[in-house]
Amino acid sequence: MSTEELLPEGDKLRKAVKWLSEMVKEHPEKSRKEIILDAEVRFDLSPKECEFLQKKFL
Repeated sequence: MSTEELLPEGDKLRKAVKWLSEMVKEHPEKSRKEIILDAEVRFDLSPKECEFLQKKFL
């Protein structure tokens, strides 16, 4: 899946997707769920944005 396919509308969510992608590469020992939860808090995402991340990255 390319990054272009994952880039959603909204600046916070775009930044979260980019950060999440970097964290997955830099910290393979962490679970994706843990990284997603960190992103949700770090970028103050709405429930709809959180759902998007979970669907695309889990």
